Amino acid sequence: MALALIYGAGCQSKSQTAQTSETKDSVANVAGTEPSENQSAPIDTKNIKVADAKTILDRPQVPILCYHQVRNWRATDGAMGKDYTVEIQNFKDQMKMLSDSGYHTILPDQLYAYLNEGKALPKKPIMLTFDDTVLDQYTVVNPTLKKYGYKAAYFIMTVSIGKKGKFVNYMSAEQIKELADEGNTIGSHTYDHKNFKKYAGKDWEEQLDKPTKKLEEITGKKIEYFAYPFGLWNKEGFPELKKRGFKMAFALADKRDENDPLMCVRRIIASGHWSPKTLHNNIVKSF
Repeated sequence: MALALIYGAGCQSKSQTAQTSETKDSVANVAGTEPSENQSAPIDTKNIKVADAKTILDRPQVPILCYHQVRNWRATDGAMGKDYTVEIQNFKDQMKMLSDSGYHTILPDQLYAYLNEGKALPKKPIMLTFDDTVLDQYTVVNPTLKKYGYKAAYFIMTVSIGKKGKFVNYMSAEQIKELADEGNTIGSHTYDHKNFKKYAGKDWEEQLDKPTKKLEEITGKKIEYFAYPFGLWNKEGFPELKKRGFKMAFALADKRDENDPLMCVRRIIASGHWSPKTLHNNIVKSF
């Protein structure tokens, strides 16, 4: 599959801006969370006891943003392309807004410990996630996040590592390792962005096993988190993720599964059409 076609498909979900009926009060308003420096401290999840679904669903949700390309718009970008492409200055302004508003980034390990055992989070926690291995995430995003002491989770599509596409270039293995070494989380986003709901037979090996092995070879770390292409999931695939050691899987704004919410953690797309103020309003409204 051509890289341009893979990226053109994006991680789209028609429900990405919907506010679900299950949405709780923001975790930022919960008493008992602990303020901390604006860093995502490492946390040991090996001995975390997985909670029942009701306990997890009853915890206030942490805002989680999903980004793709961070570059200036082109004349050829349509409305959908602009929705999934945040312009460089707008992205920088969004991160400044988050910092000025008192948000502290957390990583998947911290979210996992919070959802299962109620472990304390920093004041006004937020998670930043970046899909599809796009080079902008290394050249533009990473330096911007460092300015504020922010960390993020990068979900890698392994087919594109080190490639140059017609419309977009991708991170190299060395750049991915650098992000991991700097304390960011590297997660899996499949081999080539095939719809998770259609996996059968050898798809599990091609889309999960081989990418996991490659990312572990690159980073030297265990890969335990997964993001669904297009944000689309089905519960029939949850056992396949679990037996491969994935602790959580990230979707988009769909309602979480009532029996296994760790396998469909909600995110929202940070739209390229949103100003920092609009982004803030959507964070508050959606979580």
